[in-house]
Amino acid sequence: VQLQAYGGGLVQAGGFLRLSCAASGRTFSNYGMGWFRQAPGKEREFVARISWSGVITDYADSVKGRFVISRDNAKNTLYLQMNNLKPEDTAVYYCAARSGSSSYSYKDPRSYDLWGQGTQVTVSS
Repeated sequence: VQLQAYGGGLVQAGGFLRLSCAASGRTFSNYGMGWFRQAPGKEREFVARISWSGVITDYADSVKGRFVISRDNAKNTLYLQMNNLKPEDTAVYYCAARSGSSSYSYKDPRSYDLWGQGTQVTVSS
């Protein structure tokens, strides 16, 4: 599957954005999906993940209660609704697909097989 993330932009603190990740190729519903982000000079960090069915979701503590991950398998699309954005949310956001065979945790980027190209989110104070 190929992934393409989009929907980033510049927003003021307290605002919202919705990121999307369009998947093409292999069966999207076979994969668990995740969102990661990377700020300048920092390592890529886990943001949220969703199981192949959409039943199971998990979030980083820093975004819990503000971000919502979802997916539409009929549309082969992953979403990240980001509310009450903060300047510290500024980063490049990546979507990723996980087949589930990895021994690494879903919070570890190494457990993901495929990555999108990233979309920039900038939150001004």
